[in-house]
Amino acid sequence: MVIPCWGTFVFWGTRSNSSQSRSAPPHGPVHNMIGKGDEMVSTFERASTGLPGLDKVLDQLRLGDNVVWQVDSIDDYRHFVEPFVNQALAENRRVIYMRFGQHPEIIKPHPGVSVYRLDARSGFEAFSAEVHAIASTEGEGVYYVFDCLSDLLSAWATDLMIGNFFKVACPYLFELNTIAYFTVLRGRNSYQTIARIRDTTQLLLEVYHHGQEFYVHPLKVWNRYSPTMFLPHVRIGKDFVPITSSFQAANLLTRFQSWVPGDSGRKLDYWDRVFLKAQELVDGIEQGDPDAAEQEKEMVEQLCKMMIGRDERVLALARQYFSLKDLLHIRNRLIGSGFIGGKAVGMLLARNMLRDDPDYNWVEWLEPHDSFYVGSDVYYTYLVENDCWKLRMEQKEEDHYFSAAAKLRARILNGTLPDTIREQFHQMLEYFGQSPIIVRSSSLLEDSFGNAFAGKYESVFCVNQGTPQERFVLFEEAVKKVYASTVSEDALAYRQQRGLARSDEQMALLVQRVSGSHHGNYFFPDLAGVAMSRNPYTWSKKMDPRAGVLRLVLGLGTRAVNRVENDYPRIVALDKPSLRPDWGGGNSQASGQRWVDVLDTVMNDLDTVPLEDIPRLQPPVQGWHLLAVKDYEAIEERRRSGRHNQSEPWILTFDRLLGNSPFPSVMRRMLHTLETYYRYPVDIEFTVNFSADGGIQVNLLQCRPLQTGKKSDKDGEGIKPVPEHILFATRGNFMGGTLLSLKRIIYVQPDAYGTLPLSDRYQVARLVGELNRLPGDRASMPTMLIGPGRWGTCSPSLGVPVTFAEICNIAVLVEVAVQKDGYMPELSFGTHFFQDLVETQIFYVALFPGNEGVVFNRELLELAPNSLAKLLPSHDKWDPVIKVIDLADLRQTLWLDADLVSNNLVCYLSSVS
Repeated sequence: MVIPCWGTFVFWGTRSNSSQSRSAPPHGPVHNMIGKGDEMVSTFERASTGLPGLDKVLDQLRLGDNVVWQVDSIDDYRHFVEPFVNQALAENRRVIYMRFGQHPEIIKPHPGVSVYRLDARSGFEAFSAEVHAIASTEGEGVYYVFDCLSDLLSAWATDLMIGNFFKVACPYLFELNTIAYFTVLRGRNSYQTIARIRDTTQLLLEVYHHGQEFYVHPLKVWNRYSPTMFLPHVRIGKDFVPITSSFQAANLLTRFQSWVPGDSGRKLDYWDRVFLKAQELVDGIEQGDPDAAEQEKEMVEQLCKMMIGRDERVLALARQYFSLKDLLHIRNRLIGSGFIGGKAVGMLLARNMLRDDPDYNWVEWLEPHDSFYVGSDVYYTYLVENDCWKLRMEQKEEDHYFSAAAKLRARILNGTLPDTIREQFHQMLEYFGQSPIIVRSSSLLEDSFGNAFAGKYESVFCVNQGTPQERFVLFEEAVKKVYASTVSEDALAYRQQRGLARSDEQMALLVQRVSGSHHGNYFFPDLAGVAMSRNPYTWSKKMDPRAGVLRLVLGLGTRAVNRVENDYPRIVALDKPSLRPDWGGGNSQASGQRWVDVLDTVMNDLDTVPLEDIPRLQPPVQGWHLLAVKDYEAIEERRRSGRHNQSEPWILTFDRLLGNSPFPSVMRRMLHTLETYYRYPVDIEFTVNFSADGGIQVNLLQCRPLQTGKKSDKDGEGIKPVPEHILFATRGNFMGGTLLSLKRIIYVQPDAYGTLPLSDRYQVARLVGELNRLPGDRASMPTMLIGPGRWGTCSPSLGVPVTFAEICNIAVLVEVAVQKDGYMPELSFGTHFFQDLVETQIFYVALFPGNEGVVFNRELLELAPNSLAKLLPSHDKWDPVIKVIDLADLRQTLWLDADLVSNNLVCYLSSVS
């Protein structure tokens, strides 16, 4: 049964009938909605518990009440549920049983009771959304019985999330005029959780059971009062009689309450109690306790499921490479509770894999880390406490998937972090002092097998200068930016395209010390980059794809993971590190790195500086002689022009580093080791810093399974195109092998695009996005997108500045070099853009017309009719710039045949019979 998800409705004001009115409770989420005239009025109907004596004590129930019973056993809860359900059925009320606990069923099967079986193991969001959807579908006036909330601890491992669930479920049920029964086991949940439940619910009732006697002690009955209402009551026959004697009351409560308000165990969340037990096991193992050793494996399993994730492939690696001590060390650096997320897990797994490598001493090469983690439960608590849940549920609906995201993003950016979390953030920032840090996304699905989410969520640098309060404010803003990025257009499009739109995507954070050192006012690492254990672009037959490839830059790694303007990171095939790729006829001067990303400690921000500024910095960059050579041609040209006062120009070649140091062999071995232990290709992010004695320290920042493209079935194999039907052909400069048939071409005409003002070029990108979103998927309308220079660039002078969301449905992406206008493709292996193409199986081709082995028959495109005006009638003025060719109208098919063995690609037209 598919049930739509609707937004929660949070109530503020009063509800009344002719004789009775009640105002909102003094605490909890029912505060947070303002109705018309700051008041919402509704007819208010009384209802029965099914026990007349209890009705008299409570002045009956009201539609809208949430009733929470604190009991010692499920049988005690059932004792009060049965008469409630029987009364409801006698009144022809609709009764719903929410079944999710591990305990025996509360309600016996009955034709008048509908049972929904929920899986709490699906996670807080999926579980809460399903309850919300059921309530939306069932509508108003329904009676609900929920299983024991304390049982959710076994699935969620934290009291915090039980409180969050109650805070989002209770107000919505209240608004729907339902009556809902809940229970918690006394002493099982923390004080804080019970306090949050008390603040949110309408009724909180304690139940004591001794022999044949039942006692009910109302702790909260919202908007009702009598002189004896909040005294313990004993059931005598059909009546509940108040215990007015101080002796009897004290005797009763001391008999049943085995805890007191100072009970240290109840001050702890269930989460903390589990980790205390884990520490006791470690202590026992170190003391030689055999029982503790036997329990270690079971505890590792439990902690992995609490902190690491749900993906069985990742959990299998965690069981193998995380010891109980490792998991406790993670907990000691965890703020809040919940999962630490895919990015953090990948980094820690990779480091432990290298640590456990018996054949190599990686301690000699690896820079240690002292990262902190912000648990995923903090993210959900932030959403709940800042009244984002209604928008969150609305955004999950298909019709509001993108439209509600902007409001939700704004609400997240303007929220307030819980005080307990703020205090832990303060302590963490005190630990780092004024060292630069980076706040990185680490969602539950991120960096997992099959889904990298490369660049979809924010990572925010904090240069971390200023007073403690100033640094805290900037850090808090960084956290909110990462949280808000979960509903960015690119992230939503990615999840939708990957079939993850309704998946439980929890956002944890990884807070890392920025690797590097100070040089004058700047802070940056000597080198940074990305590396893949498989080389997807072997530009020479002498290369082995299994040797791996690097994308290397000087300074911060932002220039390695992003496609940047007028710059080319060094691409290094690790088996042939000195062999440069062919960038379309460029040389090292023309296609090398000219700019360096740094952190400016004076401006307290990320900055980009010219390469020639770097050699003048003090203290100097260690290992500079390994990275760069003087540009004697430029020096001579400046001498001739009389510009002697300028700094000496340098060329960043990395030649000595790659030819005369162990760096390439170290990186190749690292990638091979990680791929072996992962049993899967990997890609990593790293920095490199040189010591004064020439030593190399690699900081392994990130590791994830490498997403690889797949070759399609060769349905059209054997067709030999005639030359005049070839649209383009190239040797090399493409990624992967495939045979595709295509039905549509979108062509941005280079000459016309080059004459446009910059503002109009952005309009072209938006129009490409509209074409990308036309009805029909990649299977029914496979499309090739061809344009000048770089797709996805930030600068329209280098190509078409589309976002991923504007090309996510394209089948083939072609970048065409137009050297006279400065449009040059970039084979951006290792960037987030590259990951997007591979994960979404968008085939990539770079064409360099004029190079040997390259054919580009533009006339086939220019002579074809343009369908743009038919598809988007209001945009016909762009006909000279954007051409849409629907091949079915021409009774033709476009074939793209790429062969990895020969390294040849041909794209050609064939007639449809």
